[in-house]
Amino acid sequence: MLLIVEALVFGWTMFGYGLEGWAAQGRQEDIDEADLASIAFMQHFLVAVLVLFALAALARSPWTAVLQLLTAGAVVMMLVLTQHEYEQSHPGPAPTPSAGYSPCYSGSGRCD
Repeated sequence: MLLIVEALVFGWTMFGYGLEGWAAQGRQEDIDEADLASIAFMQHFLVAVLVLFALAALARSPWTAVLQLLTAGAVVMMLVLTQHEYEQSHPGPAPTPSAGYSPCYSGSGRCD
């Protein structure tokens, strides 16, 4: 029952964030906001699943503990993939040129 409730909460919340990104209709700021909110939710959800695992382990419920560990593994994998996708779509800025850099224009005579 606990696994079903967790799956429903996770699925419904992620569906909501997906709809937020879809409703943004191309506004990149709103899409990024929905992506970051879903990543933050997954992080908090992972902590909640690990707390439930600890409680199941303390209560000596082996099947519940194993299911919570499997759930935590699935959430970790989705979190890593989501963070990787976000990082790939938002690369860092290009490095700044050094102090001695001079651009090379055709015919300028400053090309090395």
